[in-house]
Amino acid sequence: MAELKTEGYTAIEVAESKLMHWLMPLHYFYEKRGLVLPPVTFLDGVTMPDPERELLVHDRDMTPTLADYHADGLGLRVLGVERSDDYLLRMVILETLGTREPVEFGAIGIDLGRFEPEVRRLIEEGVEPLGGILNDKGMPHTSEPRGFFAISCDSLVSEALNAVAGTELFGRCNQLSDADGVVFADIVEVLPEHGGAKMGGGA
Repeated sequence: MAELKTEGYTAIEVAESKLMHWLMPLHYFYEKRGLVLPPVTFLDGVTMPDPERELLVHDRDMTPTLADYHADGLGLRVLGVERSDDYLLRMVILETLGTREPVEFGAIGIDLGRFEPEVRRLIEEGVEPLGGILNDKGMPHTSEPRGFFAISCDSLVSEALNAVAGTELFGRCNQLSDADGVVFADIVEVLPEHGGAKMGGGA
């Protein structure tokens, strides 16, 4: 069982079962590998240090946010995939196109049934991040973070983000909804230490 805590979480009080639901995409891949999710502490976004607060505490997609911050396009490296009918679960790393530096690790659950065939094909190919596809296709949607957290870096996160085991990293649980207000993606997003090395320009 994952170790969950809350700290200074004044914005919303939630039950542990809901916190686990928010973490579901990532928790699924840990369970599949026979691993226990490392300790996670949910916290109020305003208490998060910068640059993580700048990069996480907002209602924008992470793909364009990180692309702007690192002044580079982002590619997708898929670490694991599960699929059932119209639902796709994927554990991934977002990395810069220029240097292939990891700028985000996480997992996403996507309702493929909400997309037209062409967009669905692009998502299933697993080459471009979902946020990039949505923006390229001009698909209206909203991003609604449900919780922010600190996570203790274990071997899996350490390998994905080139981090030292035991380092405290920060992330968020997010959901994306279409123009009708229907949720089509649940996402867990973890950033490298200090948001990753900023590579120039950017926001």
